[in-house]
Amino acid sequence: MKTMLLLSFLFSTTIISVVHANKGQPNIVFIMADDLGYGDLGCYGQQQIKTPHIDRLAAEGMRFTQAYAGGCVCTPSRSCLMTGLHGGHTPARDNVPHYPTYLQETDVTIAEVLKQAGYRCGGIGKWSLGDAGTVGRATRQGFDKWFGYLNQDHAHHYYPEYLDDDESRLELTGNSKSHDQYSHDLMTEQALKFIRESKDRAFFLYAAYTVPHFGSPVEDPTRLPVPSDSPYSDKPWDQKAKNYAAMITHLDADVGRIVRLIDELGLATETLIIFTSDHGPWGGMPRLFDSAGPLRGKKRELYEGGIRVPFIARRPGYVPARKLSDEVIAFWDMMPTFAELAGAEAPADIDGISVAAALRGEEFQARREYLYWDYGHNRTTYHQAVRIGDWKALRHGQGGRVELYDLSGDLAESHNVADQHAEIVSRIEQIMRTAVTPSRRYQVGKLYEGGPIWQSSVLKGRTEPSDAPERE
Repeated sequence: MKTMLLLSFLFSTTIISVVHANKGQPNIVFIMADDLGYGDLGCYGQQQIKTPHIDRLAAEGMRFTQAYAGGCVCTPSRSCLMTGLHGGHTPARDNVPHYPTYLQETDVTIAEVLKQAGYRCGGIGKWSLGDAGTVGRATRQGFDKWFGYLNQDHAHHYYPEYLDDDESRLELTGNSKSHDQYSHDLMTEQALKFIRESKDRAFFLYAAYTVPHFGSPVEDPTRLPVPSDSPYSDKPWDQKAKNYAAMITHLDADVGRIVRLIDELGLATETLIIFTSDHGPWGGMPRLFDSAGPLRGKKRELYEGGIRVPFIARRPGYVPARKLSDEVIAFWDMMPTFAELAGAEAPADIDGISVAAALRGEEFQARREYLYWDYGHNRTTYHQAVRIGDWKALRHGQGGRVELYDLSGDLAESHNVADQHAEIVSRIEQIMRTAVTPSRRYQVGKLYEGGPIWQSSVLKGRTEPSDAPERE
């Protein structure tokens, strides 16, 4: 069914691209951290944590200052990225209950669009959009290879008993006790292997790393497991701060390994590399680092700190070097952007627009009225946010008062000017009413507790929820 749906809008490009794969089609490597804040990288102002490889990536390419994630928690952000739809339309809209809200047969992902254009598609890390045994799993959604975690709660374990490996598992028996094999390191090796195996054709690598997301309490009382707290062992910080910084520097080193391999293979000018984060920082992160930088808010909030993310792009000869861009882009723009670069057709009914011109450093006029986010379909308080130009509005609770901020002069969202701009508020309230397509799987205001859903056959023998009903 899905193949026929895809062919209906891709047939005209598929035959040509399969025969001429990599003839003008760039490789695409999309690296995404988990819970990394806007201010956690040196190139975005971080003073304490060392990120030399990512900083170099920014120096060799373009750094965006107004890039947005798909949402303020993991599942919807990934769903927006994969489907090109914002949070009011995308299939998976919140973390609770994500098990019955996986991607379905009729949903179309970036990987499916690129695969039909002749790309080999591989992924590592945290998927969140379909567990083993469901049609939502990565290898049923366009990926030729997937290694890591399909199940979102399983991804809280950095020393797991197994990792998902395509349609099967890599067993790591006893790992949760011995702490011999750090999942992040295993996933990096698979990412490098995929690049080597795919070097002679166009490829898409989605590296959805889990660091520096907090881990399972059973593995480490600090909840930030890492093999070593080097190079911060001698810092006068508490252990949580040392581990958090070490996780980011560990990630930075592996980003460096990926970039170095691409360069060594002679693929630098043929490969678009993007580095970003899935949303803002966890509220429990050490205050020392000021992870949200100049922004207000954090994960699970729709203020800028919860949804504005670092976003770096490099492709020598295509993306200008040492370029700073203030163009407004969002995760749901990635599908049409990658489709344009690949010479493919994205689905017509998506919210994203191609930002390929912005990546080239050209003047870019966004052809859209607004950007939209929401959070709390499955909680008692439903939050919405809209951005129009420099205006950013938020509403907490259905029928709640709208807050309005002018981001051009109030990046920290500290001055609510709603009372002075009634016409803007009215316009945004109308968008908030119409930007959401109702979903029976995400009934706004319904609180989904734990209980029977966690006892489903999907979870038996796999992993127990660590913090139900408040999913992370």
